[in-house]
Amino acid sequence: MTSASRVIDLNADLGEGFGHWRMGDDDAMLDIVTSANVACGFHAGDPDIMATTFARAKEKGVAVGAHVAFPDLAGFGRRSLPMSAREIERAVAYQLGAAQALAVLSGHRITHVKAHGALANIAERDADVANAIARAVRGVDPSLALLAIALSEQTHAGARAGLPVVNEIFADRAYTDDGRLQPRSEEGAVIEDIDRACARVRDMLASGGLRTISGKLLPTQIDSVCVHGDSPLAVEMARRLRAALEGDGCKLRAFAGV
Repeated sequence: MTSASRVIDLNADLGEGFGHWRMGDDDAMLDIVTSANVACGFHAGDPDIMATTFARAKEKGVAVGAHVAFPDLAGFGRRSLPMSAREIERAVAYQLGAAQALAVLSGHRITHVKAHGALANIAERDADVANAIARAVRGVDPSLALLAIALSEQTHAGARAGLPVVNEIFADRAYTDDGRLQPRSEEGAVIEDIDRACARVRDMLASGGLRTISGKLLPTQIDSVCVHGDSPLAVEMARRLRAALEGDGCKLRAFAGV
């Protein structure tokens, strides 16, 4: 499939403030993206921020999902916590339930689930953790899509659970030659150059695979592109990426109905 004939989702992680503290420009991002992954209170977010984000997304025709994480507000969910698979399953179900309730209260509905931070990074490689997340989603609502890191254990776990699986790539993150996200602790893992980020995404969509740090192509289905909302350049990157994709003839649309 050429880029000119494809439909693609553009997503961002939003609602990542807490109390009076705010992270990123959610209003601006909601004017650009087609899907939003909203923090559920464990790594960021609170009931007021969640409800407000869901309501604004509804107004702007943006699909919303639950962005689930380890219970780690102090570390923004980027620290690995010693939790069993059963504990992870229940923690994900807990967050999903909160997201569903506040979305309904706000006149919207949850369409998907995406893991955040350390939980997502572990589930990228660890089948037990990936399966725990998928079991939680299936147990709460098997109609929900699993927004999963492409070429990861998450995609396999979602398929085993019978969930709709959406394969995600990242505009602003580098990939190792085994198809994993390069750890944030390593130089070059986070891509801040907007021109480079846009060029990478266009290349991956046109080539049909992940482009690694060495230039290797790893074939995969690509359904959604993520721009992290906590980056200082997030809004400009998302805006320019959307313009570039539309210029290539892509149709930007949420993978799940709003």
